[in-house]
Amino acid sequence: HSFNSESEFFKKPALRSPGSSQSRFQVDPVADAPKTPPGSRSSAGEESKGRFRAVNFLNPSDAAPDAGVNGDTVRSEASLHSSTGGLSHFSDTHSSTYYLRTFGHNTIDAVPNIDFYRHTAAPLGEKLLRPSLSELHDELDKVRALTAAEIITAKEVSDSKAGSVKFGWVKGVLIRCMLNIWGVMLFIRMSWIVGQAGIALSCAIVLMAIVVTSITGLSTSAIATNGFVRGGGAYYLISRSLGPEFGGSIGLIFAFANAVAVAMYVVGFAETVVELLDSIDALMTDEINDIRIVGTLTVILLLGISVAGMEWEAKAQIVLLVILVAAICNYFIGSFIPLKSKESQGFFGYNAAIMMENMGPDFRDDETFFSVFAIFFPAATGILAGANISGDLEDPQSAIPKGTLLAILITGVVYIAVAISNGSCIVRDATGDDNDTIVSSLENCTDAACTLGYDFSICKEGGCKYGLLNDFQVMSLVSGFGPLITAGIFSATLSSALASLVSAPKVFQALCKDKLYPGMHVFAKGYGKNKEPLRAYVLTFIIGLAFILIAELNIIAPIISNFFLASYALINFSVFHASLANSPGWRPSFKYYNKWVSLAGAVLCCVVMFVINWWAALLTNGIVLALYIYVSYKKPDVNWGSSTQALMYNQALTHSLHLTGVEDHIKNFRPQCLVMSGYPNSRPALLYLVHAFTKDVGLMVCGHGFRRPNYKDMMNEQARYQRWLLKTRIKAFYTPVFADDLRQGAQYLLQTTGLGRLKPNTLVFGFKNNWRDGEMKDVETYINTIDAFDLQFGVVLLRLKEGLDVSHIQGGVSWPKWANGLSLFVSDFNSASVGLSSDEFQTLQEKAPGMKDLLVSINIKDFDNTKKPPLQLSPADEKLLTASQQFQKKQSKGTIDVWWLFDDGGLTLLIPYLLTNKKKWRDCKIRVFIGGKINRIDHDRRAMAALLSKFRIDFSDITVLGDINIKPKKHNTKMFEEMIEPYRLKEDDMEQEAAEKLKAEEPWRITDNELELYRAKSNRQIRLNELLKEHSSTANLIVITMPLARKGTVSSALYMTWLDTLTKDLPPILLVRGNHQSVLTFYS
Repeated sequence: HSFNSESEFFKKPALRSPGSSQSRFQVDPVADAPKTPPGSRSSAGEESKGRFRAVNFLNPSDAAPDAGVNGDTVRSEASLHSSTGGLSHFSDTHSSTYYLRTFGHNTIDAVPNIDFYRHTAAPLGEKLLRPSLSELHDELDKVRALTAAEIITAKEVSDSKAGSVKFGWVKGVLIRCMLNIWGVMLFIRMSWIVGQAGIALSCAIVLMAIVVTSITGLSTSAIATNGFVRGGGAYYLISRSLGPEFGGSIGLIFAFANAVAVAMYVVGFAETVVELLDSIDALMTDEINDIRIVGTLTVILLLGISVAGMEWEAKAQIVLLVILVAAICNYFIGSFIPLKSKESQGFFGYNAAIMMENMGPDFRDDETFFSVFAIFFPAATGILAGANISGDLEDPQSAIPKGTLLAILITGVVYIAVAISNGSCIVRDATGDDNDTIVSSLENCTDAACTLGYDFSICKEGGCKYGLLNDFQVMSLVSGFGPLITAGIFSATLSSALASLVSAPKVFQALCKDKLYPGMHVFAKGYGKNKEPLRAYVLTFIIGLAFILIAELNIIAPIISNFFLASYALINFSVFHASLANSPGWRPSFKYYNKWVSLAGAVLCCVVMFVINWWAALLTNGIVLALYIYVSYKKPDVNWGSSTQALMYNQALTHSLHLTGVEDHIKNFRPQCLVMSGYPNSRPALLYLVHAFTKDVGLMVCGHGFRRPNYKDMMNEQARYQRWLLKTRIKAFYTPVFADDLRQGAQYLLQTTGLGRLKPNTLVFGFKNNWRDGEMKDVETYINTIDAFDLQFGVVLLRLKEGLDVSHIQGGVSWPKWANGLSLFVSDFNSASVGLSSDEFQTLQEKAPGMKDLLVSINIKDFDNTKKPPLQLSPADEKLLTASQQFQKKQSKGTIDVWWLFDDGGLTLLIPYLLTNKKKWRDCKIRVFIGGKINRIDHDRRAMAALLSKFRIDFSDITVLGDINIKPKKHNTKMFEEMIEPYRLKEDDMEQEAAEKLKAEEPWRITDNELELYRAKSNRQIRLNELLKEHSSTANLIVITMPLARKGTVSSALYMTWLDTLTKDLPPILLVRGNHQSVLTFYS
């Protein structure tokens, strides 16, 4: 059908005459319109971007002869080209759909195109919207025009990247990572590490660090190549993989760590400058204050370079790299040029004896392998320097893996080379005194210096200032040109400081854009072509400056290392988690990773954290946990398709399948309720009472039968009300179905709702208070809904004397504060909720399809309790509103009266027990009422007490009703007779044939025979109501066994009268009937 109509649609504009012999599936060719003259650019050009527009197909022969010249004709307007690769787009002003040529065929269907898969703010191109299913499949008169929102969305193109600076993998990642990894350690600590640990263990320390960083580099590469990477570095990678909870906690501490790292590197630089000033007696004040002055000036200079733009910062980084590489080369050149003057200070050039002596460790001053490792490891961090500016890279997917891994390799090789070189040409201790030469025989020498003619044995007593262990500046001594090493130290510190000063604001800006934390959005604003986060730069500068003024960073340094390590651990864990979740969306183009290696990397990072500093590790984990809990509690409204979601789905699926293979057991019975609630917010009392005994215990599904067969509406409603349930913290599912009436809807839901063992076993609905006012066929339908017994379901019926349905009340409903802004209680057509008539509402709906959403989501703040409602409520509605909220609040001290008259398997007793376990019902005591005989009251009470104690159910009292079978009072019987009078058949007063015909037409009518047959049962309902009023008129809730009627013998009018008579003029009452299978057991 749709094919035919589509073909007809394509064909209509081109039809010549009714007698055309063309096949109905044939499509006339579209005219290739001439190019628009340069001066007549069509205004429709902008509209066509991002959305398909309508076209009238013209035959060339039908077009006006001057169509190519006249800019006002359809032909000239039709020559539009969009970003879909130069395809001609044809348009007119009559239709609302857009056609283009595909495989020589005119169709609305679109061919695959990358622009359909972009986000609305895609940095690399515009987002196009493909035709929706309804546009392709619905009947022609239903194809709608674009809504304003869609046009705006379609025109929302990413920030223009024209003129913005983008870096390749060398300048953007490789250089940045190398500069960050090569820090001060290389020049002033590497020699000391070799002196303590020896060549072999120093290489082991470097290799261990490389293993950790390499695994993290592989993991970073895997995440970075699993889709487009935006700005935000480590934060972006972790948050989009593991979700906002981990991402938010790591993003904040990672940005903070980078900000404090600025201070750490600047203080390192300042210390070196102050040492130089001290050596020439040029201190300004004292050492500490000089460090503060130099540090402050330095950080202001660095801020200036950063704010000047990424291009200037990148140029500064290249200059610093050149100096750093020159310094390293200078050291290696110098190591091959031994000078006699340097020998007394411990440098002899490459020598096998020195190498062998320095091969093993010589730990002093309480140092150990791990303490030395802790000092070195911060030098290996900095591998994320490139990833942190991911938003400024031309192709992050290619640049991050290449640049990061190559940087790790190069820097690792240099660190090992420096370690071996240091250990091979410098001795551990030297006096620096040229006179400490050995004149006598060298035969008794035990150390390398002795064999080379020097006696440094005095150093064993301490006090020597030279050699690997004593002189931090030994690399300056070895180098060919000493001052170049000092320049290298300056370069290493400043480049690391600059990288951190750029990383912190970029990460922080990305974090603030996602609005995970309150009040931080001000820092998300970007300025200029590159959207530079100037506000975040200022914040980073202030944090850095604060720590520079402390000038003592020995305490803060291990915490920063731990912050970086926590980030590395989570990046590794992200890859493991994503691989484990086995989501189809996890398909990185970088294949050289392994989930178990990533897990090992995460564990290694955690181990290293504790090795470096156990208290700092505990503090870091504590901060991450606190931030994680905060973000989890706030539940930000973001959906990034994280691996946490994927794994949750996997686990849910696995456990559901496992459950299916296990038979149900009485001990594990849970009431799993299908609540016929309609819209979930239209019967709050029913919803909250059921939620009270199913929360964290059993399944709850809100069922709703839709009478209007509109799938799109139903899907929208389902999404909206499921969201509503989540926001109001009601743990339930909302499941609408199309049905003609309540019974059909209930049958559909009873048969199809659920999955495996997660299926409802109890049907819950509200009592029909107004049953006598409407048509009796509705009552027939209502009573027949209790067919749930045929499917082995238990049935629960709730009656409030005020009623349950509040959907007709205009906006007077008060929800908890956290529910502000959620949907109003709305009726089926939502008209009453804004004071519109149904006709007005329908007209609005037709004019603007989005209007319904607007009406449903009116902010409840407008109807806050402090303000007067728009309309004065009637006293009945006020009572209804108050009653509808009674189960939301904590119940006052009172009782739940359980009238367990017939054994239904124990559901009548289980529901009250589950209620009293909840905080809101904890102050209520259970009272049990049972039927009995006057001469056996004590015996029956003891038997019930024994049973309840075996079931381990606390009760405050047991009442045996010995007078349950006494005849009811006459006036109550008379009221019952008056209630059923309109529904009697009175067959004795008419012909048999006429009576049978009337009964067939109106099956709900009560026959005289039926009334007489069930006289005793009718009297029992009247009597029970009298007893309920006598014993339970002050109860918080009454739970009573529901009377049953045999199918085909009791008419719906009589059964409805029984239920009404039994429950009228009472506190909230639950009629419960289990499926007569045990739900309680006293066996362990």
